[in-house]
Amino acid sequence: MIKTPLTVNGAEQLRVELHRLKTVERPNVIAAIAEARSHGDLSENAEYDAAKERQGFLEGRIKELEAKLSNAQIIDPRLLDADGRCVFGATVELEDMESSSTVTYQIVGDDEADVKENKISISSPIARALIGKYAGDIAEVQAPGGVREYEVIDVRYE
Repeated sequence: MIKTPLTVNGAEQLRVELHRLKTVERPNVIAAIAEARSHGDLSENAEYDAAKERQGFLEGRIKELEAKLSNAQIIDPRLLDADGRCVFGATVELEDMESSSTVTYQIVGDDEADVKENKISISSPIARALIGKYAGDIAEVQAPGGVREYEVIDVRYE
C-alpha cells in the first residue's frame, strides 16, 4: 500500500469529519429513511429516494475517509529535522522574483490543501519545485502563464 502523507492537523480534521458523519449524519439519514417508509408506497416516494441517495453518498464518504486514515503517514512538522530543506510539512516563505511580493505557504497533503489558508498540496507544481530547496535558493515553477521564479526566504517547521 502506498502511504499518503498527512500533517497531524490534517489527520485530525479527517477524524473529526468521520466522527461527525458516523454519529450525527448517519443516524439522521436512517431516521429520514424510516420516516419516508412510514408514508407508504415506496415506488412513488421522492423523500425515500432522496434519503437512500443521501445514505449512499454518506456511506461512500465514510469508506473514503476510513481508507485515507488507514493509509496515512502522519507527519508532525515540529518534529522534522530536515536541516533547513523544504520538505512535506514545512512552512516556506517565498519572494516572487518578478513582483517582489512575499508569500508564505505550508506544504501539506492533497486533502488538506487550502490556498485561502496558505496551505498548498505536495502534488502542486509550486510545492514540487520547492521540495529539496534551502533558504536562498531559486525555485522555477512551470505555471499556466509561463515560468515563474521564487526565491526561498525562509523554511520553518511549525
